[in-house]
Amino acid sequence: MIETARLRLRQWVSEDRPPFEALVNTPAMMARLGGLKNAAGIDAMFEKRLNDQATHGCTYWATELRDTGELIGSCGIRLASNYGDDLPISNMPEIGWRISEAHWGKGYAREAAEASIAWGWANLDAPAIGAWTTIENRRSWGLMARLGMIRRPDLDFRLLGHADDDPVGAMIVYTLERPQ
Repeated sequence: MIETARLRLRQWVSEDRPPFEALVNTPAMMARLGGLKNAAGIDAMFEKRLNDQATHGCTYWATELRDTGELIGSCGIRLASNYGDDLPISNMPEIGWRISEAHWGKGYAREAAEASIAWGWANLDAPAIGAWTTIENRRSWGLMARLGMIRRPDLDFRLLGHADDDPVGAMIVYTLERPQ
C-alpha cells in the first residue's frame, strides 16, 4: 500500500469491480479513450489490473481518499506487456491514472502519480518510466509534462487492433529518466 497526504493506493479486490466501472466508464472519462465500454470491456480492464498485480507485483492500483476510503480512481505503474514485443516501449514500466471526473482539478492524479513514480524508482530496476495517451487527451499529457516527463516522438506507436486512421490507436509517448 502507498499512502500520501490525501490518498491511499492499494491492491484491487473483486468487490471493487462495480465501483471501478462507475468511475471509469463515463462519457467524459472515455471521450478520448475510445468511448464507453460494454461489460466485457470493463471486465477485461479490471482483470488486467488484477493480473498485472499477480504477475508483476504492480498495477494501476485502486486509489482512494485516505480520510474516507472513497474509491476515486486508479493510478500506478504496470509493465507494458500487452502492446506487442516489437515496440520500444515493450515491458517498460508504464505509469497511468484515471481519476473520476467528480475529483478532477483537485491535484489527486498528480499526487498519486508522484507517489507511484517514487514507488517505481524504489522497487523496479528500470532506466525510465513511460506514459502514453492519445494526442487529443491534453489533460493526461499535460500532467505528464508537469511530472517532468519528456515527450518522446521516437517511441510513439499504434495500439493493436486499431485501424491506421483511428486516432484512438495513435499513442504519444513521454518518459521520465531515473534520477542519478
